[in-house]
Amino acid sequence: MNYTLQQLRIFQKVAQTGHVTRAAEELHLTQPAVSIQLKNFQDQFELPLFEIIHKRLYITDFGQEVAVSAQRILDEINSVQFKMHQHLGALTGKLKLSVVSTGKYIAPYFVTDFMNQHSGIELVMDVTNKALVLESLAGNMVDFAFVSVLPEQLPVNKIKLMQNKLFLIGNKEAISSNKELNSTILKEVPLIYREEGSGTRYVMERFIRKQKIPVTKKMELQSNEAVKQAVIAGLGYSIMPLIGVKNELMNGQLQIIPVKGFPIESSWNLIWMQDKKLSPVAQAFLNYVRSEKQHIIQTHFGWYENYG
Repeated sequence: MNYTLQQLRIFQKVAQTGHVTRAAEELHLTQPAVSIQLKNFQDQFELPLFEIIHKRLYITDFGQEVAVSAQRILDEINSVQFKMHQHLGALTGKLKLSVVSTGKYIAPYFVTDFMNQHSGIELVMDVTNKALVLESLAGNMVDFAFVSVLPEQLPVNKIKLMQNKLFLIGNKEAISSNKELNSTILKEVPLIYREEGSGTRYVMERFIRKQKIPVTKKMELQSNEAVKQAVIAGLGYSIMPLIGVKNELMNGQLQIIPVKGFPIESSWNLIWMQDKKLSPVAQAFLNYVRSEKQHIIQTHFGWYENYG
């Protein structure tokens, strides 16, 4: 056999994504170039690595084993490169993060100084809903995930970062009260929901079920920003993370409706798979978060404690 590291990278990426086109995009190569290298790689094996059925690509069982070995080889190569750069005083490689949509308000603050300290590191950060974040984590497509709801089925390690507080939010013309309202107010106001798979929606529905409150779902929107704009426009109320509405609270576009049982509290966590073999870059980031998280919270989120 005489396959190249580039062929290993291409096959591992095709196996990971299940698509030649997507693999080409992520590797910044043309689709024909990926297809040619994939064929050259396959020609070196007597067993098929993949099958094309109804124009869809499927990795065979043997191909899956080769993909695991390819990933192991590439990890070792990256480790050798890291050791070389370490001797030269530099840390290089990719840091891959998946962040739940409301986590975009905190994740950059836990990453910025680390990236500034290591100019040789490339950051790949995907912001999406909770379901897709956990899918990418379980599929070994990322090093870490930022979540506010811990997965029940995945074996993960975690570092607790900071509190996540959710309040009932209305616009400037919404119900105004100096007294704490009973949670039954939720059945009297139209509620705007996040989409299925959202961590915010999960927490919201869990609270409503626990209180046994019949509520009216006014609408369902695909992002925290869309929900926020709908509330500002007066289309309804929503249960939203404080972290995402700071500016709108300060400028008076939104207000917190005081309700018994609020805020609903959880924690932001950095999580990774228990059996994950961390790259040198990932391990360095983990060490950084452990040592710097309190400083980051005090510097950037001191305002958070004013709401409770």
